[in-house]
Amino acid sequence: MIISTTDIIPGQETVAILGIARGSTVRARNIGRDVFAGLKNIVGGEIEEYTKLQAQSREQAMQRMTNDAKKLGADAVINVRLTTSMVMQGASEILAYGTAVKLK
Repeated sequence: MIISTTDIIPGQETVAILGIARGSTVRARNIGRDVFAGLKNIVGGEIEEYTKLQAQSREQAMQRMTNDAKKLGADAVINVRLTTSMVMQGASEILAYGTAVKLK
C-alpha cells in the first residue's frame, strides 16, 4: 500500500477514486504518565511519555486508515492528513484520512 501526502504518485496513473479511507484512535492519559509529566512541567523540557503516546496513536490511526483502504480495494491512499481533537478532558482523538485510489 502506497501512502502519500501528495495528490499524485510519481510514475503511477490513478484509474479510480474509491472514496475516503480513514482511521482513528482515542487515547487517554494515565496516572503514571501524569506524575512524570507533572514533574517535567516544573523543570521544563520535553514530556517524553506524551511524545511516545502521541507517536503510538499516530501509527495506530495510520494503520487503521490503511486497513480501511484495503477494504475499499485501494492500491494507495493519497492526500493523507492527520488531525487531532480533544474529546474530553485528558483524552484526544487522532484521525488519519486520505483518498483511497486504484492505480493502473
